[in-house]
Amino acid sequence: MSRIAIVSAMHEELRALLPLLRGERVERRAGRECHIGCIDGHGVVLVLCGIGKVAAATTAAVLLDGLDVRALLLTGVAGGLGATVRVGDVVIARTLLQHDMDASPLFPRYEIPLTGRSHFPADAVICDALAAGCSRVLQAPHAALARFGIEAPRLHSGLVISGDRFVATAAESDALRAALPDALAVEMEGAAVAQVCADFGRPFGVVRTVSDRADDAAHVDFPRFIDEVAAEFSRDIVRATLPRL
Repeated sequence: MSRIAIVSAMHEELRALLPLLRGERVERRAGRECHIGCIDGHGVVLVLCGIGKVAAATTAAVLLDGLDVRALLLTGVAGGLGATVRVGDVVIARTLLQHDMDASPLFPRYEIPLTGRSHFPADAVICDALAAGCSRVLQAPHAALARFGIEAPRLHSGLVISGDRFVATAAESDALRAALPDALAVEMEGAAVAQVCADFGRPFGVVRTVSDRADDAAHVDFPRFIDEVAAEFSRDIVRATLPRL
């Protein structure tokens, strides 16, 4: 059966998906437990990739080579950068870039050395499927949102940037906005997954729930938000998207 890999950066997200898995078997590869089975009749591999670009790249390579999945979907949280991006919103990455890549003066800032590119586009079909799935999820009532003062979360799509740093001060987020004004959100894995998928010639998508504004309040209630909102959003978005892929 052809499978899609669902990659979670954090335990809470994987834990929300596992009860949906049927016919499960587990393969251990490169220190990762790959949960292979079906969700609503669709062949999937669920895996925790860990936090950061190296962990994400290793996981993507293992899945694309060792398990030969046909596509990869990365879910998780991000800090909002765009002016209209609020906590509780969902961002679909149409394009990804590593904001901490700088091999200048040998190569232009942000460009991945020897590739001639800095931006990696996500698969348009997967992005459109995610958009339809997200729209359905965001229209449904969600009891936890009120506990965080979130009303009417919105969907965004565009540039998401990645780097090996949890952006948690206003100064850092302001600097990123100044350097990359089109960036909607910042996280720690997506652009690494994008680069690996480009190497393998395999389609991918990245969807993120905005947990904070990447500023001095970024640490406030982060674990609780992951557990009560983001993990459930990831689960429901995956379930709503799979039939469209």
